[in-house]
Amino acid sequence: MLDPSQHLEWGYAERTMPDQSSSGDRCLVLAFPDGALLAVIDGLGHGGEAAHAAECALEVLNAHPRDSVLSLMRRCHEALRPTRGAVLSLAQLHYADHAMTWIGVGDVEAVLARATPDHAAAEKEFLLLRGGVVGSQLPPLYAGVVPMIPGDMLIFYTDGMQSLFCESLDHLSQQSPQALADDLLRRYGKTSDDALVLVARYRGEGEP
Repeated sequence: MLDPSQHLEWGYAERTMPDQSSSGDRCLVLAFPDGALLAVIDGLGHGGEAAHAAECALEVLNAHPRDSVLSLMRRCHEALRPTRGAVLSLAQLHYADHAMTWIGVGDVEAVLARATPDHAAAEKEFLLLRGGVVGSQLPPLYAGVVPMIPGDMLIFYTDGMQSLFCESLDHLSQQSPQALADDLLRRYGKTSDDALVLVARYRGEGEP
């Protein structure tokens, strides 16, 4: 899928834990004129209460997508206090600056695979996560800023995914974001937990 400005191509895949009717793993990609907000949320536990916590976070993010990621994390923390809480990672793309600001609390992990010429081994950067629970125990917050170039691939994944796939991104990253998300879930998704993977490729000024 493309955002309206065609700066970003993205896709996601999710799986609900067996014997559960709803998943606590949710994601969001929300474009605005000069950027986009991406988020993956994992409500604590499983089932309806986990899904409710994730939905509360989504409501906040949908209402304030252009706030800083620090402000968004604090807003989510306040909104999730009545719930069981969640872990959450965010990225905000700034198209004019060709940059991304990202932040994570808990164990929703993210990796940025750098675009390279001639299919060379991709340089990878990993999101620095702070331990805690949004809605319960918010740690001191830290947001990182990284430059972006066309072709860079950003992948968020919950703890229902095995992280082994990070070793083979050089091969897999040649797929479209949706095909890659589907492939990663099929190959590395656990059956013992909800699982979700969100993949986004930065296209710069709408390069094909």
